[in-house]
Amino acid sequence: MATRGTLFLIPCPIAEEALATIPEDTRQRMAPITCFLAEDLRSARRYLSSLKIFPSIEALRLDVLDKKTKPPELPALLQPLHDGKDVGVLSESGCPGVADPGALAAAYAHQHGFRVVPLVGPSSLLLALMASGLNGQRFAFHGYLPIDAKEAAKTIRALEAESRANQQTQLFIETPYRNNTVFSFLLKNLHPDTWLHVSIDVTGSGQQCQTLRVREWRNQPATWPKLPAVYLFLAS
Repeated sequence: MATRGTLFLIPCPIAEEALATIPEDTRQRMAPITCFLAEDLRSARRYLSSLKIFPSIEALRLDVLDKKTKPPELPALLQPLHDGKDVGVLSESGCPGVADPGALAAAYAHQHGFRVVPLVGPSSLLLALMASGLNGQRFAFHGYLPIDAKEAAKTIRALEAESRANQQTQLFIETPYRNNTVFSFLLKNLHPDTWLHVSIDVTGSGQQCQTLRVREWRNQPATWPKLPAVYLFLAS
C-alpha cells in the first residue's frame, strides 16, 4: 500500500511577541513537514523562520489557503497528501479550522481518508472563556456579528434570549478596526443585567480581560485599541 500523508493543523501565536505559547512538542512535530498551507505566505514564512526548526525556509512548499479558496482547488493544494507527504495548515492567529479556512483542508482530508492531527497551541476563544468567569460548560461560538447595525441588533437580541433560556455563554470575535463599533452594538442592545466580557490582545503585551454587567460598562465606557478581541456575554 502506498504511503499516505497526514494533515497537521498547526496553531500560531495570537500575539506576535508570544512565540513561547507554541509548545516544544508542537515544534518537534512540525520540523519534518515540508509542505504548508497558509492564509498569507509572507506572515507564514516569518512565523516558520522564527521557530528556527527548518534548515531552509526557501526549501519549504507554501501555498495559499484562504477565504477565497474554492473546493475545486483543494485537490491540487493537497496533492502532497496523495504523494505520501505530510501537510501543515497554518492559521494567521490561533487555531486553524476555527473561524478559519483551514476547515476546508480538514474536511477534504477526512473525505479522502487521510489522517488529521491537531497540534497543541493557543486558542483565544478558550483563553477568553477561561478568563471570563462565565458558563464554561454550555457555550457557543458565533464568529462575527453582522456589519449592518440593524442586523447586528437583531442577532444580539436573539442570542441574548437564547443565552437566558439555556444559560449559554455566547462568544464572538471581530477584526481589530471594528472593536469599538461592535462593543457599542453590544452595550446598546444587551439587557443592563447581562454579563459582558471583553478579552483584548490575549497572550500579548496589551492583554486586558474584564467582565462586568452591561449597566456597569455603560457607566464607565471603554475605548479599545486596534488589537485582536473576543467578546462573551451571558444573560442573567
